[in-house]
Amino acid sequence: MTCVRTTILPWRDPVDVVAPFADEDFALLLLSQGGEADRWSYVARDPQWTSTLAPGDPAAGFEAVRKRLGARTVPLADAPPFQGGVVGLAAYEFADRLEALDLSRDPDWPDLVLADYAALLAFDHHAGNVFAVGRGECEAEAAANANRAALWLEGRTNADARRRHDVLADAFALEGELGAYEAAVADVTARIAAGEIFQANIASAWHGALAPGVSPFTVFERLGTQSPAPFCAYWRLPGLALVSHSPERFIQVDSRGRVETRPIKGTMPRGADAADDLRLKRALCASQKDRAENLMIVDLMRNDLARVCVPGSVKVPDLFRIESFQSVHHLVSTVTGQLRPGKDAADLLAAAFPPGSITGAPKVQAMRVIARHEPPRGPWCGSLFWAGADGAMDSSVLIRTAAFVETSGGWRFRACAGAGIVAESDPIGERLETEIKIAGLRRALTEPAA
Repeated sequence: MTCVRTTILPWRDPVDVVAPFADEDFALLLLSQGGEADRWSYVARDPQWTSTLAPGDPAAGFEAVRKRLGARTVPLADAPPFQGGVVGLAAYEFADRLEALDLSRDPDWPDLVLADYAALLAFDHHAGNVFAVGRGECEAEAAANANRAALWLEGRTNADARRRHDVLADAFALEGELGAYEAAVADVTARIAAGEIFQANIASAWHGALAPGVSPFTVFERLGTQSPAPFCAYWRLPGLALVSHSPERFIQVDSRGRVETRPIKGTMPRGADAADDLRLKRALCASQKDRAENLMIVDLMRNDLARVCVPGSVKVPDLFRIESFQSVHHLVSTVTGQLRPGKDAADLLAAAFPPGSITGAPKVQAMRVIARHEPPRGPWCGSLFWAGADGAMDSSVLIRTAAFVETSGGWRFRACAGAGIVAESDPIGERLETEIKIAGLRRALTEPAA
């Protein structure tokens, strides 16, 4: 596809727009709010092509992204960054295709799901308008797809009726035995002391079922209200659904090959009042443990980017920035680079996946240690990404994410939260950090809306 056409239309809330068809297979909402990367949101449906890579399928994976996008096209000026193309979900265990790790798999989730959208809506939060975007082999086809997307704005639902105040889930139960997390942390710190690794991200998991009549999209709406984040996402797949309110960018590349990653390492809860909040923010900024943890992942991401970037172009323009969200403060750094000629988004994904912030250092050995203590992660700590035919791509780290599976009795869910374990880690303190991170999702599922 080589042609792109857009039409600018009046603003509508993207959540309200997707609601009438939220239960359709491959209905998509990428919602950016509550962060620095909060300008563009996207709604898409009815992809022209989909592909699911099951664990036993020997296909290469990210090569399918490159092949589907075809020859590089010139982006349309003064238009959204994503002008139609491939959306993909790579589960954490997709890493087994990039490095021989012999990881077990979540039986419900494929390694990779891809969908190619020729029509989408792009919501410009800064300008307060909506772009109907269409791609096609010719101008007429591109215009027809843009017109098709524009029609989605005409759908209406009763927002007040959707946003009920009842409890969404009957339970939110910890997987595994009490004390198992602390034991895993103790094992990891012993391995660090022995020189096996420097850091590993170890997670706990929770599970439950939605109340009768409640859908994953209802959970997404509740989270968007209570815990806004720059990389919120809802993707309805056949028999599955992903709900994410991630604050973390994985990797981004623009049409000129400029790369950015923004790893998060270091977490502190929000305070009870303004003075307490400032105290906790300053404590995170001054924490030598959190800064060392962040720096290790920055170095890891620098090495990953250097595999596909111009020598000498990988830089760290921003180190240890504090970013504040609804429930937590985070320590965030920025690493940038310039893709080498002949390299593209598929190469970048393959070089950096899975995200260093949720694995550890060295990455491969850290993943082997993680596998000793955790069942398959599935979508959690994988990545959701979009990739355009102009070479641009953006992606999130799937933290603060719930994975839903449809059953004959309704929807069941699983969610995880992890902490980066270093030599100085205290097992109880690390467990408490995971509980802080999961608190937003727990609250959305188990407490009535205000």
